[in-house]
Amino acid sequence: MNRFKMATHFTLTIEDGLFAFTRNTMSIAREEALDGIYVIRTSEGAERLSTEDAVRSYKQLAQVERVFRTFKGIELLVRPIWHRTENHVRAHLFLCMLAYYVEWHMRKALAPLLFDDEMLTKTRKTRHPVKPAEASVSAQRKKTRKETPDGLPVHSFPTLMAALGTKCRNRCRIGTGISVTRLTEPTHLQTRALELLGL
Repeated sequence: MNRFKMATHFTLTIEDGLFAFTRNTMSIAREEALDGIYVIRTSEGAERLSTEDAVRSYKQLAQVERVFRTFKGIELLVRPIWHRTENHVRAHLFLCMLAYYVEWHMRKALAPLLFDDEMLTKTRKTRHPVKPAEASVSAQRKKTRKETPDGLPVHSFPTLMAALGTKCRNRCRIGTGISVTRLTEPTHLQTRALELLGL
C-alpha cells in the first residue's frame, strides 16, 4: 500500500482470520479532481512575473536538461574524465562548457540550414504556456520538403558538421621538390553555411 502510495484510497480491516478492504471513494474523487494538474509557486510578485510567464520560465528548464543530456552524450564527450587533479577536472569541464557555448552559437547562426525552428525564440515568449507548442510554417515546410527556400538540403547539426568537414586543404607534390597547397572548392551548402557563420 505504501510502496505504490495507495493507502489513502483504501480502507483496510485486518483482524485474526480476517482481511477486508473497501475503496475510499471520497479520497479517490479528490485525487481524480486534481489529476493532471500541477502547481508552480514563485517568490516573484504578480506585477513582476505573470502567471503565464511563470509557467513559461518553468518550461525553459527543459533547455537546461537538454544541455546536460548533450554533455552526457557522444557529442561533447565530457565523460569519462581521465584527469586526476581538481584543476585538470575543472579545466576539462570548462572546455566542454566552452565547446557547448560555441555549438549553441553555431546552431543559432546555421538555423536556416537545420531542421530547427527559426521562430522558436520569438514564439516562446508569446505562445500559450500550457497548450502543446506548434511548429512555425517555415519549420513545417523544412520538415516536409527537406529543403530550404534556397533549394539546399536541410540537415541535422551532426550531418551538417560532417558536410562542412569535407572542405579541406590539400598539399600536392608535383614532380620532385615542388609542392602546392590547394583548398577544395566549397559546395553551395558549404558556401551558405560559411556566410551564415560570418566566415
